[in-house]
Amino acid sequence: MTCLPAHTDKRLGLVIDLDTCVGCQACVTACKGWNDQGYGAALSDQDPYGADPSGTFLNRVHSYQVTPHDGGTAKIINFPRSCLHCEDAPCVTVCPTGASYKRSEDGIVLVNEDACIGCGLCAWACPYGAREMDQEAQVMKKCTLCVDRIYNENLPEEDREPACVRTCPTGARHFGDFADPDSTVSKLTRDRGGVPLLPQLGTKPVNRYLPPRPKDRPEEASLLAPLLDIKATGFAGWLDRMLGKLD
Repeated sequence: MTCLPAHTDKRLGLVIDLDTCVGCQACVTACKGWNDQGYGAALSDQDPYGADPSGTFLNRVHSYQVTPHDGGTAKIINFPRSCLHCEDAPCVTVCPTGASYKRSEDGIVLVNEDACIGCGLCAWACPYGAREMDQEAQVMKKCTLCVDRIYNENLPEEDREPACVRTCPTGARHFGDFADPDSTVSKLTRDRGGVPLLPQLGTKPVNRYLPPRPKDRPEEASLLAPLLDIKATGFAGWLDRMLGKLD
């Protein structure tokens, strides 16, 4: 079994604004494209143009139909989901070969595919469904926060962020260091009341989700704000219920 680092110098992760995400799938496409040529084995697809296609994706966007409290017209809410790079990552501690590990320098959770035996224990341990078995490579795959991209000095500085963040057309995804109180992700979390997903499980997920902006301040609201009638105090519970529907 693998031990987790007691301390990480950085806490790199994502802030995702559900008020702004339009479910366009650009982040899914960008993630798939980058990871077909970047870190580790390429993400495979099975029978992509057949009757029963399947494939490996590190980022997915789920859409839900939500009816407002006042009984008005139902709306579609989009919920992006990927690895949360938990501080107390159960996928790391259950790995029998040490293939899953958390980096002490930045907190990113990765898989050493040369050591992965495809046993699936990490997928069983992850409460967020963030692990996927690549059927061709027979190794476990997961979001890497584009570790081969964010530190790549051959790229222009503006491109040294995860492909999903760089591609998002509405600016719903943000990347940064949560250990830095002055970073964009830290400020967004404070200012908008960002919440972790299923914090009661004790995994200490790094990523945060932002609730809708107050509808009584239209100058701060995105175009999607009227579609949601979820009070900030009940936002975390709503996320929990949505995650439960994925299983």
